[in-house]
Amino acid sequence: MRRKMASMLILTGFLFAGWNGYLWLAGTSSGQEAIGKNDIITNAEDEKSDPKTTESLSLPDNRSEPAATTSEEKIPSSPAAKKREEPILRDYAEYEKGAEVGWLLIPGLDMKYPIYWGTDEETLMLGVGYHPGNFTTPPDGLRHTVLSGHRDTVFRGLGELELGARMYVQFENIQYEYEIKKTWITDAEDRSVIVGKTEPTLTLTTCYPFNFIGSAPDRYIVEAALVDTTSMN
Repeated sequence: MRRKMASMLILTGFLFAGWNGYLWLAGTSSGQEAIGKNDIITNAEDEKSDPKTTESLSLPDNRSEPAATTSEEKIPSSPAAKKREEPILRDYAEYEKGAEVGWLLIPGLDMKYPIYWGTDEETLMLGVGYHPGNFTTPPDGLRHTVLSGHRDTVFRGLGELELGARMYVQFENIQYEYEIKKTWITDAEDRSVIVGKTEPTLTLTTCYPFNFIGSAPDRYIVEAALVDTTSMN
């Protein structure tokens, strides 16, 4: 009996070590890496200042306090709001399946991931995949951008992100900054996740539960809204 239990413990240890080795190799091969000091571009124009305090930073010399805002006054729209008025219409025919097209940066996980065009199994083995379709656009389309990744490689820490956390997508020399607004768990067959949206939205999807062995029955969804854009030139 003791010999049998010892054998089972040894086998369990080998399986655990093998699983951790697989995760390490998969993470390394996906190209993910820690965020560097200068990877996230700072918007020098507004220095990410709070809109409520922006006016007080630019008062004329003869004013000591900001005037009260009346219902007739218009609050200037943010850079992101101005850009979303006229989405760019393209077919993106220049991008082939599996092509590297940008970067996803998640400060909450201290990780950056290359983004590849497509979400087929071969592409997802490379890392994070962009989901092309009738209801989605890359970030410059200013509608619904959907990125997918495996739970046991690139997105295994996704459940640690909190509401309000920021994420960044860098695409064609523009950095798009998003704020997480909602997370939820849904069935793997739920078709209401990848739908058309009128506001610029970033959605991340991965299988769930994160530690499930085999084909996971559910999906973990992170939804974020565009809050700013910054040129990388």
